[in-house]
Amino acid sequence: MKTVGIVYNARIPEALDLSTAIFDGLALDGGSWVSAAEDLENLRQRMSATDMVITVGGDGTILRAMRVTAPCGVPVVGINMGRLGFMTELSVQEALEKLPHYFEGSCRVEERTMLQARLFRCSGDGPSIKEGPYHAVNDVVLARGAVSRVVTIRATVDGADVTTFRSDAVILSTATGSTGYNLSVGGPILDPMSQCIVLKPVAAHIGLSAALVLAPATKIELALGGDQQATLSLDGSLDYPMSPGDRVELEQSPLRAKFLRANPPNHFYATLTRRLGFGLSRRGQ
Repeated sequence: MKTVGIVYNARIPEALDLSTAIFDGLALDGGSWVSAAEDLENLRQRMSATDMVITVGGDGTILRAMRVTAPCGVPVVGINMGRLGFMTELSVQEALEKLPHYFEGSCRVEERTMLQARLFRCSGDGPSIKEGPYHAVNDVVLARGAVSRVVTIRATVDGADVTTFRSDAVILSTATGSTGYNLSVGGPILDPMSQCIVLKPVAAHIGLSAALVLAPATKIELALGGDQQATLSLDGSLDYPMSPGDRVELEQSPLRAKFLRANPPNHFYATLTRRLGFGLSRRGQ
């Protein structure tokens, strides 16, 4: 029997109820545990002795859990109590019935690429101060700060100057994150197993406005110019302030987000339009 961790979204009252029902109803190993996604320190302490993690919430709950599962190589199966659930595997109604199949080892492990970011802060005449590396499953976003004005961002790809954006933000997205913020601003949807990286500006006033789909080994640098403060955001939940002269170096992370899957690989496409809220109309109707 595997040691299972159950991570739930504490902001959804029903999530704790379902987590408790799973823990009590599935005869889990004695070392198994339940924790709120917000209690990340508790998750770190438990993860090294955990074989798999069940998340109860939505994609945001998975992203929180991945901060500690990915470094330990622990696979995740998600139960969707959110809206879209692109990363989740099971609905609430089928969770108790189907979860035992994931414990038996008959499911495949799907590995998704992640992004790595290193932040370099300008320190006057001295050397830059390096922070990180930080890791993201979905995306890394460099966006304007509290002042509602565009920011100036110089982008280089593998050392070559590409453009200087004057925009609300610049998004670097994985294939997993391509259905998130990237999609909402007109970026492309990538196959979830793709290792490519999407660079997409948001409301570009000057500079490239189209998205760039970059090779997996590409190294990207975003340098903040002008005189506006900005924010570097990872997966929409970890924020780091940036000042003019600061820069961030981005590339594919050595970590992988691991998902337990019973559904076939084409399940992503079979459910894509439904998850986006679009129905498939029949011809002639």
